[in-house]
Amino acid sequence: MTEESVKSALSKVTYPGFTKDIVAFGFVKEIKLEGSNVTITVDITSSAPEVAQEITLNATDELKRAGANEVVVNITAPKMPRESSSKGKNIAPQVKNFIMVSSGKGGVGKSTTSVNLAIALAMQGKKVGLLDADIYGPNIPRMMGIDGVKPEVVGNKVLPIRAYGVEVMSMGSLMEEGQSLIWRGAMIMKAIEQFLRDILWSDLDCLVIDMPPGTGDAQLTLAQSVPVTVGVTVTTPQMVSLDDSRRSLDMFKKLHIPIAGVVENMSGFIAPDTGVEYDIFGKGTSEAMAKQFDTHILAQIPIEPSIRTGGDEGKPVTYCVPTSETAKRYMKAADELWATIEKINAEGGVDNQAIQPNTPPGVSACSTAAVAPKASSGESCGTGCGCH
Repeated sequence: MTEESVKSALSKVTYPGFTKDIVAFGFVKEIKLEGSNVTITVDITSSAPEVAQEITLNATDELKRAGANEVVVNITAPKMPRESSSKGKNIAPQVKNFIMVSSGKGGVGKSTTSVNLAIALAMQGKKVGLLDADIYGPNIPRMMGIDGVKPEVVGNKVLPIRAYGVEVMSMGSLMEEGQSLIWRGAMIMKAIEQFLRDILWSDLDCLVIDMPPGTGDAQLTLAQSVPVTVGVTVTTPQMVSLDDSRRSLDMFKKLHIPIAGVVENMSGFIAPDTGVEYDIFGKGTSEAMAKQFDTHILAQIPIEPSIRTGGDEGKPVTYCVPTSETAKRYMKAADELWATIEKINAEGGVDNQAIQPNTPPGVSACSTAAVAPKASSGESCGTGCGCH
């Protein structure tokens, strides 16, 4: 047996739930040979014991077919996810943790961030869902390679579509391609609730939710419908983006959503021919803003051609180019994100009771009712919602 023949045998062992093998994922960390006896160390990202067992059995079988006499498979795995301890209203109780990915403005790479964080978490062994709540600009189907795929309807509920080990649902999967939605806020709010209540999500460790840009009805409806475990703000280094990102972070504070961090996109450019990173749009400018809101930069994602081609072709960089610098940074960000979720749950979780609407029957509940000052009897609340 040689190291090359061992790797060739292990390349036939696919990682459970995915189509890639454990060698391509880079999970085989050490190979020791003593004649025809083989000892390998596999560092997996799943905490599920059945995953470790399946890899051990399949790796042993393939190595023995390749001529190994005795095989020892050492599996290194993370701890089992901690149960959520969050309280308050939750219309999707089968989901343990909710991750709101938001941005102050559009065009900063929020959907790309949502896709790659979801895939990174799934590759690390979590049961993950991805909800495209960006009703007006649903780009997730294209980015996840399910453009044109229609979900299956079971009774009066809808099954999410599976891609790259993630359960996915988007308005883009329910409507005709190119169709515009000209909806008022109330319809957006209803759609968000239906995406949570009427989709047959399985028992998920987390649901990554790609929000519309801004701080409006969709964000408030989500926070009132489920206890959001953490919020992630996506920005670019330019000041015009940071100005809007501060509003997104302020929204998390007002909605009592713990902030997991800031993802700074377009943070440098990696030349595809040399691998050299250049600072062309500014870099690290979001650090001062993060400190202002008692958080940190979760990831600085550079511009790499593989991000653009992956998004256009439905081949997310984290899954399809796992050795790229961008993929490594998303994986590290997912690690930090999950550590934050574990810490929040260990300290008692989150609670959305304080932001529930409390308007009396017959009185209009405006989009800012949960956080706006209450009007005195017979007066408007001052938000322009028309509740007078």
